[in-house]
Amino acid sequence: MKKILISSLALSALLFTVSCKTDFEQDVSSVVVSKGSADFSKYVSIGNSLTSGYRDGALYIDGQNESFPSMIAGEMRLAGGGDFKQPLMADNLGGIPSVGFGNKLVLAVVNNSLAPIPASGVGTTTLANIFAAGPYQNMGVPGAKSFHLGVAGYGNAAGLSTGQANPYFVRFASSPSASVIGDAVAQKPTFFSLWIGNNDVLSYSTNGGTNSSTSGGVTTFTEAVDQTGNINPATYKSNDISDPNVVAASINGYVNALTANGAKGVLANIPNVTSIPFFTRVPFNPLTQKLIGANVAALNSGLYGPLKQALTAFGAGARINLLSTTTDNPLLIVDISLQNLSAQLTAALTPSLGAPTAAAFGQIYGQARQATAEDLVLLTTSSVIGTTVPGAPASINVNGISYPLANQYILTKTEVAKVLTATAAYNAAIKSIATAKGLAYVDTNAKLIELSTNSGIQYNGVKFTATFVTGGTFSLDGVHLTGRGYGLIANEFLKQINAKYGSTLPMVNINKYSGVKFP
Repeated sequence: MKKILISSLALSALLFTVSCKTDFEQDVSSVVVSKGSADFSKYVSIGNSLTSGYRDGALYIDGQNESFPSMIAGEMRLAGGGDFKQPLMADNLGGIPSVGFGNKLVLAVVNNSLAPIPASGVGTTTLANIFAAGPYQNMGVPGAKSFHLGVAGYGNAAGLSTGQANPYFVRFASSPSASVIGDAVAQKPTFFSLWIGNNDVLSYSTNGGTNSSTSGGVTTFTEAVDQTGNINPATYKSNDISDPNVVAASINGYVNALTANGAKGVLANIPNVTSIPFFTRVPFNPLTQKLIGANVAALNSGLYGPLKQALTAFGAGARINLLSTTTDNPLLIVDISLQNLSAQLTAALTPSLGAPTAAAFGQIYGQARQATAEDLVLLTTSSVIGTTVPGAPASINVNGISYPLANQYILTKTEVAKVLTATAAYNAAIKSIATAKGLAYVDTNAKLIELSTNSGIQYNGVKFTATFVTGGTFSLDGVHLTGRGYGLIANEFLKQINAKYGSTLPMVNINKYSGVKFP
């Protein structure tokens, strides 16, 4: 359980998939490519990491060259589209070492199993500004939330230490006082794509719902941005969920600015976190007999049994059940939404355990319960399950088994509900804005839900799913897509552009792009 393992059966199936030949070649000879009512001569894409081509936990050249906007721009050239420049990184390792951004992940053999590890070497990308070689039409900024795109100075290196700037935008901003949307509008685009809002829930989600906000995990506009329009470091909490009103107002403002001179465009909504392998790869019940084996009886008699008995006395017996000897067992986790029964447990256990030990148990298990299928275990938690907890009593120091996994390792069902509620509100607003402005609209959420089903999506004889690594569409970070995954998204954009504006842009050949690379 200390690493993400890929079975030999799944590996052989995937190798067959990526090596099989296809007779598909996109034939556009009989199709008259047209722009319809759109003008593709100056296409600018605005967004976050999903727009930039980020994958495998980093931004690097090969990923950028397979970004979905780059694919779209290639098809637009057939209908009068112009150049499409991207602010390429310096190498294929990715990352910006000077600000602590590490190398991309690669698949390697570790202890006779395949696992994602950081690529070896030292990245060469710096914060040196490259705007002179621009401007750049791919304005995807990894890490950007919705309201970040309109903040002046988001590309000012002096603001990095306070969280008021973004190192990726530092590299290609037109000036230290520029904003992403300002630089986009300055190019006078005739057509734009805007896909933003993912990070407004994703940073909360990938940190297990942890935050330091006093507003229940939701950042309001006044907390996020001060009166001058800059990020407010005193109250902005990077791991919070953005208030849906903040997201809606930000996107509406950007669309107004981009369409002021008659530009047309396309907006896309936000996928649910429940559709991506970062939250679906590790099951809620990974405690196999091989992992806990002969310890089941000892755990039941020495921990789970007494704990359940004590909790039952306080009406909370459903939090804990005895471990099974025949089926896989759920993780033991902390759920901060539960009533904290630390004091009650301490009092109940003191006669049998003594005051010091009972106090320790009460503190540890006051908000503990076993995970259910409604909880999402983070992909990165795989490396923590089964490890020892420093400083914990030796008899109860095994993470997820005898010691509850801390809040940051699990997105509990309560936290999942918060995320899905916010996502639904964002998506309703994005669709409404697209409709009001007469813009094309892409339902990426529906497409990724389809991808996450067992049947997945078939494309020219190849089956794609959202399964981690072997599904072919998600990269090694479990959040961002592979080249093939971005190809699938590019086609969704192209379909909706054609439907809205009467253009006949060809679809991209998904199979010509890269998937996960095996050693």
